[in-house]
Amino acid sequence: MTLWLLVLLLAASSLPAQTFDELSARATAARESNNIPQAVELYRQAVQLNPQWQEGWWFLGTLLYDADQFAPGRDAFEHFVHLNPQAAPGWAFLGLCDFETAEYGKALQHIEQAISLGADKQTQLAPVLLYHQALLLTRASQFDRALQTYTVLLHRVQSASINDAMLISIGLAALRVPLLPQQVHPEDKQLYTAAGKTASLALLGNYAQADSAFAELLQNYPNVPNVHYMHGVYLLARDPDQAFEEFKRELQVSPSNAAAEAMLAWGLLTQGDSQQALPHAEKAAQAADATAFSKYLFGRALVETGALQRGVTYLQEAEKADHTNFDIHVTLAAAYSRLGRPNEARQEREIAMQMESENRPVAQP
Repeated sequence: MTLWLLVLLLAASSLPAQTFDELSARATAARESNNIPQAVELYRQAVQLNPQWQEGWWFLGTLLYDADQFAPGRDAFEHFVHLNPQAAPGWAFLGLCDFETAEYGKALQHIEQAISLGADKQTQLAPVLLYHQALLLTRASQFDRALQTYTVLLHRVQSASINDAMLISIGLAALRVPLLPQQVHPEDKQLYTAAGKTASLALLGNYAQADSAFAELLQNYPNVPNVHYMHGVYLLARDPDQAFEEFKRELQVSPSNAAAEAMLAWGLLTQGDSQQALPHAEKAAQAADATAFSKYLFGRALVETGALQRGVTYLQEAEKADHTNFDIHVTLAAAYSRLGRPNEARQEREIAMQMESENRPVAQP
């Protein structure tokens, strides 16, 4: 062993080992003095000594997130929520880190966990969370839920906060395109910006301006898929007949549009024309991306046209996918009664009565 190596080993052995208390104190001091690299390293050392230190994992995660080090930040927040599963901000930042590392499925799961714990009630965090939730719902083809989230977000933020990126993201949801804004081709940005602006006006209830924006959108993009569908949904509450005409125009533009088929079926069923509704409902229910609502419509149309057993099969699939839909339970109860299955009919009626007593909203398209 050389003399210089022996000196180094002796010097190292003479250094006192730092205790957890010393490391945590130094980490806090470094963070408070804005010495971020040192604080991160000290927090890392401290949580290695004491993996149960929640505060250490929290500050390590937030420091890494602020430094755009999202992968190690995600790992820190995973430790934090494991120790404190009721901490809404921990789930929120974990989801945001997941988003930045392109783990989109986990991001949506964790952001919605944060929201379920009340993170959307926290003033500073809420807009960021809601925006990312809507982005992820759009990417997951849950367009109606995305637009509901955008409605909440738009009513919370100031108009100055509605930038082009947000308009593009709203336009993607409104036109039912499962992309993130950064994935939009530059040539298509004008389309999605226009659609997002139009949808925003409608979601905010600015109907006079929305009417004008829709007229311009339809004039400029009459053959773009889902433009007529978007307009039809907007018209449903005020002019159902015109809305259904728009859904028919949509099918001329995109004949395989299952959402437009479902809306036509729903309109015909509400008018009592189950026979005319049946082919539209069937196309919607047999689409690759068929929703619980589409399966309910087809099941209901089958039941009302006499195909009870096949109708029940689709209604059961719809119920499994969405057990909160009041209409599914009511329709199933009627179908079971007609099939001579009183116990199952009674069970569905009891579920519907319970939902009604709890004043749950009836599911709408």
